[in-house]
Amino acid sequence: MTEVEISFDVSRIDFDKTSDVIKASYWGEGRTDDIHRRAFDNSLCLGAYIDGEQVGFARAITDYACFAYVADVIVWPERRGLGIGKKLIQALIDHPELASVTGFSLRTSDAHSLYEQFGFVTSTDGMYMRLSRQPAAQG
Repeated sequence: MTEVEISFDVSRIDFDKTSDVIKASYWGEGRTDDIHRRAFDNSLCLGAYIDGEQVGFARAITDYACFAYVADVIVWPERRGLGIGKKLIQALIDHPELASVTGFSLRTSDAHSLYEQFGFVTSTDGMYMRLSRQPAAQG
């Protein structure tokens, strides 16, 4: 198997490529580079690399104490099926600054089996709630 390197060094992340790949995803449609810049700046971000070239990305929105929300887990289309997504998720869960976090959450419409491998379960307890709204117009 190809050696995949995981790094939390944000200076290595190819922002333009990452933003473009996320905007092409079903969940990133309608996002802008500005939205991604703010989101990434306020998250724990990591990249996946093969031979120094970025091939994946993920981030966690977290308080570093109790809660982390996993978001924007994505592998470049031509590199899917190599276990890169698993490595990204494992690295987030194992990050030493998240050791006290007991509540990880996420949303997905197509990758349940990936996350179930790490113990994520679909919420059926009637407690998980979400507010969806259109972003405010910027002037």
